[in-house]
Amino acid sequence: MKTWFVTGGTPGGFGIAYAEAALDNGDQVAVTTRRPDELHSWARRYGDRVLILPMDVTDTEAVEQAVRAAEERFGGIDVLVNNAGRGWFGSIEGMADADVRRMFELNFFAVLSVIRAALPGMRARGSGWIITMSSVAGLRGIEGFGYYSAAKFALEAITEVLRGEVAPLGIQVLAVEPGAFRTRAYAGFADEAVAETIPAYLPMLEQVRAAMIDQDGKQPGDPQRGVQAVIAAMAQATPPHRLVLGSDGFDTAVATLERNLDDIRACEALSRGADFPAA
Repeated sequence: MKTWFVTGGTPGGFGIAYAEAALDNGDQVAVTTRRPDELHSWARRYGDRVLILPMDVTDTEAVEQAVRAAEERFGGIDVLVNNAGRGWFGSIEGMADADVRRMFELNFFAVLSVIRAALPGMRARGSGWIITMSSVAGLRGIEGFGYYSAAKFALEAITEVLRGEVAPLGIQVLAVEPGAFRTRAYAGFADEAVAETIPAYLPMLEQVRAAMIDQDGKQPGDPQRGVQAVIAAMAQATPPHRLVLGSDGFDTAVATLERNLDDIRACEALSRGADFPAA
């Protein structure tokens, strides 16, 4: 029986999809959430195999306490799923500085806090999985979500380097990059006004907001199927380093990487010409 530690436990989201998949496989799960009352009735059906932990991922002390509580209850954490996060929209030039910092606190620094809290136990046991929920926005910057994309790009780099650092210690790391999935992530845009300090960007941001509202409830991705794909990837003899989820995400990722390769190769002579001349 494995122990999972899942952040961002929101009904209808990836967090609960991970928890239910693990529980259906006979495992036990610690789920963190800012609103524990939403999960108590759900958790009762699983008895003592579920531990609900009130936690704000941006509070480092609370993160450390939650990880210790899970380890004390279950004896250790085998699979960490860094799932908590969300995106706010705004222009690169005009998003308020406080909102930029809030974006990185939630989507980047909080992830580091959870990883750092869970790694000592994994290192001591010589095994473990770290699943980082990134995004296709971590491979292709999205207009209107520039700082969200930047935080996810940063997560991609951290995940890649971490994978190499902890592999000799018996710990595996996987970046998961969903496209558009039918979670509650888009639901708040209808009630969220555009907060922008520079009027020139308002038309673009209004289009972004309208598109998010229009897509809510119509996203092609199924969180339950997405989680099953992650579990299948983990079970492969040679697990992948990253897993793009959803057809739209796959097409976007492939097109982005191919376009980047074409762009790099088109300037190969300029790139190589920047070296000192050969002796």
